[in-house]
Amino acid sequence: MTAQNAPLSTGSPRLLHHALLATVLAGVVILAGYLMMHYPWQRTVLFGIGLAIGLLLYGTAFGFTGAFRRMFVHRDGSGVLAIVVMLILSTLAFAPLIASGAVFGQAVNGAVAPIGIGVAAGSFLFGIGMQLGGACGSGTLVTVGGGSARLIVTLLAFCIGCFWASLHLDWWYTQPHLSGVALTKTELGWPMATAVQVAVLAIIGAGIYRYLPRRNGTLFDASGRMLIAAGIGLALFNVATLIVSGHPWTITWGFTLWGAKAAQWAGWDPAGVWFWTGGFTERALAGPVLSDETSVMNIGIVLGAFLLAAFVRRLSPGWRMGWRPLAAAIIGGLLMGYGARIAFGCNIGAFFSGVASTSLHGWLWIVCALAGTWIGVRLRPVFRLPN
Repeated sequence: MTAQNAPLSTGSPRLLHHALLATVLAGVVILAGYLMMHYPWQRTVLFGIGLAIGLLLYGTAFGFTGAFRRMFVHRDGSGVLAIVVMLILSTLAFAPLIASGAVFGQAVNGAVAPIGIGVAAGSFLFGIGMQLGGACGSGTLVTVGGGSARLIVTLLAFCIGCFWASLHLDWWYTQPHLSGVALTKTELGWPMATAVQVAVLAIIGAGIYRYLPRRNGTLFDASGRMLIAAGIGLALFNVATLIVSGHPWTITWGFTLWGAKAAQWAGWDPAGVWFWTGGFTERALAGPVLSDETSVMNIGIVLGAFLLAAFVRRLSPGWRMGWRPLAAAIIGGLLMGYGARIAFGCNIGAFFSGVASTSLHGWLWIVCALAGTWIGVRLRPVFRLPN
């Protein structure tokens, strides 16, 4: 190799990296411009919020799946404590906004759903699935953006599971259940209900701090503080989503729609399917993906994570994987998709946004999801997945 050729050879990977980063940045700008020209301004803002969430989650390594697993396996409560802080702040912010009924002329509503067998069974399945699949709803998008081949499989199975459940949601909706209950809508009134929920969350946080210290270091070391900061950031982004869109952050409706559109492309006819007949779901299925707010935010999350991963040069797809991890990704994705659909959402739409809205279905969701997580953690070694 000559001296003249050496700089070209050593510089080629850097040039390719810069070209990739520039291409993705250009794609983000073009997509944002397209949304601005063809849709209401809220769509572009939600895309920006999605980008910011992707950057935040990837940059801080904040996640629900790992936090719950570390709590069960290593008695490390840092991630769960960050989740509690996130819930306290979002509850305090959501309550007056939802009570007012509108913000800047935009009607706002909380994430409230019935309490019943569907939520219990679905969240239990989701808890198992997120440990086998390797990530939760938000974590799947972020890890796909970071270049994980196994999580691409999980995401595909996730979409299939969501669509599969949508085909017989009419049966699940007829199972025993109670009407949705938001504490802020009860006789307590929103100030007292908010105080009660915040007090309960504070007690849980104090218990975590007392009985679940970090395995190495303290809950408030550098990584612990970063997780707390991420929880605060997510609370702020969910509040922003509520104000801009009129409803809290959701994820898995987008997966359900993507699965249905893929099935329709393959020849499936939605006629006569209860969930896809009439109203919002039928209109969403007939329209373009970018007309759906949840899908736009999901795409933003993936691109935000991809941008940061490319910037710090951590994109490493690693396409080779054993059949057991591959099977775990498929099974986990299917369980999460099916479970999320019948439980009115995943760790974001049902748990985070539900609890922030003081909906009791969010509390039921996390109790049953933790039970499923306990089983999922114990199944991971069977599939050669480390704990």
